[in-house]
Amino acid sequence: MVDRKKKSLLSWILEFIRPHKFYFVASLIFAFASVISGFLPYFFIGNIISQLLAGNQDWNFYLGMSLWIGLCWLGYWGFHALSTALSHKATFAILAEMRYHLTEKMAKLPLGEVLNQSSGSYKNIIVERVDATETTLAHLIPEFTSNLLGPLVVLIAMLMIDWRLTLLSLLTIPIAILAYANMMRKSQGDFENTVEKTKVLNDTAVEYINGIEVIKVFGKEKFSYDKFVQAAKAGADCFIDWMRKCQLEMALLTAVLPANLLFLLPTGGFFYLRGWISANNLILLIILSLSLLTPLILVASYMDDLRKIASTFGQIISILEKADLQRPEYLQEEIEDSSLVMEEVSFGYQEDEEVLHQLSLEIRPGEVTALVGPSGSGKSTIAKLLASFWDVDKGAIYLGGVNVKQIPLDYYSQHIAYVTQDNYLFDESIMENIRLGKPQASDEEVIEIARKCGCYDFIMQLEKGFDTLVGPAGGRLSGGERQRIAIARAMLKDAPIIILDEATAYTDPENEAKIQASLARLVQGKTLIVIAHRLSTIVTADQIAVIKDGQLEACGKHQELLASCPLYHAMWQAHIAVKDGESNLEGGLAHA
Repeated sequence: MVDRKKKSLLSWILEFIRPHKFYFVASLIFAFASVISGFLPYFFIGNIISQLLAGNQDWNFYLGMSLWIGLCWLGYWGFHALSTALSHKATFAILAEMRYHLTEKMAKLPLGEVLNQSSGSYKNIIVERVDATETTLAHLIPEFTSNLLGPLVVLIAMLMIDWRLTLLSLLTIPIAILAYANMMRKSQGDFENTVEKTKVLNDTAVEYINGIEVIKVFGKEKFSYDKFVQAAKAGADCFIDWMRKCQLEMALLTAVLPANLLFLLPTGGFFYLRGWISANNLILLIILSLSLLTPLILVASYMDDLRKIASTFGQIISILEKADLQRPEYLQEEIEDSSLVMEEVSFGYQEDEEVLHQLSLEIRPGEVTALVGPSGSGKSTIAKLLASFWDVDKGAIYLGGVNVKQIPLDYYSQHIAYVTQDNYLFDESIMENIRLGKPQASDEEVIEIARKCGCYDFIMQLEKGFDTLVGPAGGRLSGGERQRIAIARAMLKDAPIIILDEATAYTDPENEAKIQASLARLVQGKTLIVIAHRLSTIVTADQIAVIKDGQLEACGKHQELLASCPLYHAMWQAHIAVKDGESNLEGGLAHA
């Protein structure tokens, strides 16, 4: 699964199958054996009827024929069970591999590619779309193929008996094909419409559930529920409309396809009366034509699934074909230190919207660099680019003198610990969430880093301490508690470069002071990049980069910027005014 170039649908399906081809080949062989075992009894039945008409009264002959029919019946179900077991064993392994490759692929994509689709859409693809491939892989490949080959063998036998009556018995097939073709013409695009409407329903459901708190607080239950109901109704209506279009043709298809005796019986009787065919051969033809019904109807039932293959696999393949972050597999140049240099970097989340414009910035190893500026100026974008969540559009970023595009992604990620104001916690224990920073860490190491990060006390106050489950996305903890767990996780990683993007935004002033003190001890000797709106927290930084409209406005120490940069001076004055206002408000509330 390494070649992600554009390939045909068949090439992708063969790639999925290739590691499990033994199981599919064996499944196909057993499926073919099952179909043949299902056909053989019709030959024996024809022989029995012929002998009865001939007056044969040998009981042993009929007993022998019956035993053979019984053995074939057992063979039919036995071979079918083996075929199904083998195809499903391979298929479920492939479904697991598909999901693994999808999640692995998402980890290698630029973050922007991932964020362009909603979580509901990804859930739909990784769960429903992958599940939908089960029919193709487990049933279409062995059963559809064998049920085409089996009737072909019987058809050859029928043609050898009488080709004229055989062709007459097949006249219902062209009629059924015409009905099916017209049904496909009328409903062209309907399946894709159902896929799209289902995707919208998934997205709306996820949005409704995730936003239920805001919906209740602002009294928007009716508006939001109506939106969900409309999406659900559209999702149902598209299926109903599709089925209505196909009713007449589907009825014709199911009525005509099995009616292959319609032309065979009268014409066969005419041929028998004229002496053009013997009674034995006519009876055998009638019985064999009936044996064609089950496999042909089964093949017809799979035609709709066959038509859906492109849509079923399409969304899965669309993710797998996205361009990865361009990184080599092995490190080819030695990284000198933990410095980061941005050299005339330009970048935009959308092709026509550039956020950073030829920005150059040097972040020296072992120093604290603060990024400040108005909201929307590009500070968090710089942090995400430094963390290699995206590739730059123009310019370059260097780690220790080496272009990050020449550094393996896994190796680079080991050098970066990234903490944002919106940190995700998995529905695991606090112990395991912190341990994610260093999977091989012992319990004692996790507990020790929690102490150093100032979150040990609040953890121990929880009912189960470090074994407390945090809930989906950490929902059982407060925002400040989640943030402190995320900081502990990042500190446990012990990366030489730490990026803190508003990492203390959800903490109260008292805990923020504790966290700042803890961080000051933990980041000594490391390269630290801090984004903070509270300028008082970064006045001691080795350098402060002032960002405005995606460009570097100024860079220097706090006192230098106060004297030389009007924007920084204005931001500092606004910050001081806010702090004074907060103090006055607290004092007023205290005396209220």
